Amino acid sequence: MAEKFDPGAHDKHAQNPREAAKADRDAHAKLHAGLVGTFPASDPVSATQPAPSKPHRDRESAKSRD
Repeated sequence: MAEKFDPGAHDKHAQNPREAAKADRDAHAKLHAGLVGTFPASDPVSATQPAPSKPHRDRESAKSRD
C-alpha cells in the first residue's frame, strides 16, 4: 500500500515530538510533586518564578550600590 501523501515540508527547526512529550511529562511531574508537598494550601504551585516587584528591584539596586 502506498504511503499517505504529506504536502508539508519537513521543518528542520521543529522540536522532536518525543523530546517535547518527555519535557511535558517532566514539568507535570514537578508540578504534581509541588502540589503534594503543599496540600492543603491556599495558593497553587506555579511552574514559573514571577518577576520581582518594583519595590523589590529598588531595594536590590540600593544594596548593590552600597
